[in-house]
Amino acid sequence: MRKTIGLALALSFAAAAVAADDNWPSWRGPTANGAAPAGANPPLRWDATTNIKWKAELPGLGSATPIIWDDQVFVVTAVKTDREAKSEELPKQDSQFETKTRPPTHFYRFEVLSFDRNTGKLRWRHTAAEAVPHEGHHPTHSYAAGSPATDGKRLYVSFGSFGTYAYDLAGHLLWSRDLGRLHTRLGWGEAVTPVVHGDSVVLNRDQEADSKLVVLDAATGKTRWEVKRDEKTSWNTPLVAEYEGRTQVIVNGTTRVRSYDLANGKVIWEIGGMTVNAIPSVVAAGGVAYAVSGYRGAAAVAVPLDSGGDLTDSDKVIWRYAKGTPYVPSPLLFDGRLYFTQANTPLLTVLDAKTGKPVVSAERLPVSDFYASPVAAGGRIYFVGRDGTTVVLKAANGLEVLATNKLDDPVDASPAVAGRQLFLRGQKYLY
Repeated sequence: MRKTIGLALALSFAAAAVAADDNWPSWRGPTANGAAPAGANPPLRWDATTNIKWKAELPGLGSATPIIWDDQVFVVTAVKTDREAKSEELPKQDSQFETKTRPPTHFYRFEVLSFDRNTGKLRWRHTAAEAVPHEGHHPTHSYAAGSPATDGKRLYVSFGSFGTYAYDLAGHLLWSRDLGRLHTRLGWGEAVTPVVHGDSVVLNRDQEADSKLVVLDAATGKTRWEVKRDEKTSWNTPLVAEYEGRTQVIVNGTTRVRSYDLANGKVIWEIGGMTVNAIPSVVAAGGVAYAVSGYRGAAAVAVPLDSGGDLTDSDKVIWRYAKGTPYVPSPLLFDGRLYFTQANTPLLTVLDAKTGKPVVSAERLPVSDFYASPVAAGGRIYFVGRDGTTVVLKAANGLEVLATNKLDDPVDASPAVAGRQLFLRGQKYLY
């Protein structure tokens, strides 16, 4: 991937006052399913000159989704500096891990930025860490792929091997933790997205050795508990789901999809059958969790949240589906339907969430490959392709394209919706 200037982009019909539900506090939104609140109504159409409210230049490179709280938009990035490391400053390599990438020799700044939601002007910018990465990354990846999260009190950011941080919303550092290095599959790079729930911050640290799920105290950063995971690198973000008085942390994985009790880290239920590289995050609604994966195979399951034990061969599983599932993007759960695309391609499948039966099967969308996960707002579904094209569909039992919006800017980060605004993070800028 060539080095480009990243830009945070805001699309809007008109300026709107920030309402309580006009926020997007984490990468999959307030429901963690990719769906905006009922009152959201972002633009249907845009281009370089239409419905663009502002654009803001970002330093460095990143593929993390921006998040929105009140009048701020938060973004993370990694900036390659001109400072080349001396031999004694280069991180030591561990020969036990196979790699297909070459670590850099320059220092990087891992940065957190806040932009004014109404004007796009930079409000504050802080360097969380400056270091020479011990791994390279995939040509389509970056050193800033984990999206930030907020509970409205603090901003939580994880740069994986380069630390986990909490700021107040004015940008003052409250605490930081160094949880150690990650060694990712083939050195393809990291993506640790924190999930905040109540007074807990959840981090999935799956890697090639010593994988673990870690829960920190949101106020202090101290470890509440951690559990080892029999998994290799997965890159997926945990889902926190409340059901019948118990809070579950559900984490996808090649070996197992597992649900943990947020109170103590004990496994509640687990199920095998995912593919290698289980990147998509789990979604849930109505007492059911949906897990999918799609690298060198296809798998999707619907599991009731009142389950217990190993469900791999259990008839308690509501349905299974083994066709057209995603590799990198996570699915969208909206209005009783599960939306996903095959591998990273534009072949769309829509399942009835109750039955697992397809209402759309491998229909081609007019867009390139996907890394971004789809979102829903205003009765519409937004799919953002890697070439900067966004296809807007009607949320219905069928494929009806409402608009195709082209920007001359590659997009890997998932879109964010807040009220009447749609925020996109491109490699260069947004129109």
